[in-house]
Amino acid sequence: MPPERIPPEQIPPEPNPSADHVDPDQPLTLSSGEYSDPLRSAVPHRVRPQTIEPQAPRTHFLDSEDDPLDATADDADDVADRGRRRLRRERGAGRPKGRRPRREKVGSPNRTRRRVVLALVMACMLVLVAGVGFVGLRSLGVFENHKDYSDAAGTADVIVDIPQNSTLMDFGRILEKDDVVGSVNAFLDAAGGQAMSGGYYKLRTQIPASTAVAMMTDDNEHRVGRVVVPEGLQLDNKKGVDGKTTPGIFQMISDATAVTVNGQRVGADVGQLEKAAAESTPEQLGVPAWARPTVEQLTGDHRRIEGLIAPGTWETIDPNHSATQILHDLIVASSIRFQQWGLLETRDSGLTPYETLVAASVVEREVTDPEDFPKVARVILNRLAKDQRLEMDSTTNYTANVTNIDVYGDAYKADNKWNTYRNTGLPVTPIGAVGERALGAVEHPTAGDWLYFVTVDRQGTTLFANTFEEHQQNREKACENKLLSTGCS
Repeated sequence: MPPERIPPEQIPPEPNPSADHVDPDQPLTLSSGEYSDPLRSAVPHRVRPQTIEPQAPRTHFLDSEDDPLDATADDADDVADRGRRRLRRERGAGRPKGRRPRREKVGSPNRTRRRVVLALVMACMLVLVAGVGFVGLRSLGVFENHKDYSDAAGTADVIVDIPQNSTLMDFGRILEKDDVVGSVNAFLDAAGGQAMSGGYYKLRTQIPASTAVAMMTDDNEHRVGRVVVPEGLQLDNKKGVDGKTTPGIFQMISDATAVTVNGQRVGADVGQLEKAAAESTPEQLGVPAWARPTVEQLTGDHRRIEGLIAPGTWETIDPNHSATQILHDLIVASSIRFQQWGLLETRDSGLTPYETLVAASVVEREVTDPEDFPKVARVILNRLAKDQRLEMDSTTNYTANVTNIDVYGDAYKADNKWNTYRNTGLPVTPIGAVGERALGAVEHPTAGDWLYFVTVDRQGTTLFANTFEEHQQNREKACENKLLSTGCS
């Protein structure tokens, strides 16, 4: 039997005292006859605002009833917490969440590289510190060596090479290296600041520094390889009418380089030098291009390199070199010297560089006063222009057994390529060492019409003439002064 249905309770209407006044805190009133539904009665309503009581402003922490130390501690904890949270956020910003950073494994490339760099830095610092310490100690004289030998006789011969323009300190270092002196300081003390020349020296090993200084300052007694070539000197020795023999360039080189070292002879003799000059190729001898045609033409005759060695002082001829190497070094250095003197520049003479050198060698030997050089050069050029034989006494004396200013007899008739009494033009080669002044005279001769000249006294006075008659008169003056006898009246 179904249960009995109870009818719903009806909500009686409430009186509406005033339609114009609505209490916002009261729920809405339902119309009469409607059901009282709980869901429909849950309508929004306005919340009554609460009134906040104002507080008096705090002027000092002592006015607070709370403990200020507790407040400060709380604030510090808050700051620390915020700092830790911020640090965790920053660390985690660059990696996925939930993953911790991996540590580098021992022996990883990055860690090894850092260790290597650190080791290098430390090593550099140690080297720097050690270097600074060494320099400092050395400046204080801690490492100075004053060793000196005591036996003046020494133990062995030695050839020492001191470069030109070396300081005394350089001298000392080289001598110490070659075991001539015991120390640089010992040599400096013995030298006492006096000037010394570079070059080759024959010394003894293990000698006192004072002995080494004495040997190197004894007027070249112990110098090796030093040659002074005068202007006009030729390669071969020449005997004069007075019976004296003038050493030639080959003899001077031999004397300068021939030395005995511990019983063994070194250096080049005259025979070796003549052979090298006659048989070596122009390239081996260092002959410049402007002189090679004549040098090649006269192969087999050592005089083919005559005039290619310039006058002057040659300080460093190495005694250990061969004859060919010695000549090569001298000829190469001389060609540089000739070029510095203007041999390859434009000339007023119209001659080639080699012809200029040949003509200058004749000028060098004909007169003694350099003031006359440009005039003699003009006479040579004037005769060449007229195709007239030079007939210079110096060219006949070049090949003569005895040199004589008063040429006579067979000297005039000698049949060779240098005798200008028989041949027209210049000699085949220079007839001696050519100096700068003679070279400049041929390059820039004095203007004039002279064809003749003669030296009339032993002071070197030279007279020039345009005609043969005038020349004959000048020659009589030489006869009167007993300078000449050939052809005198």
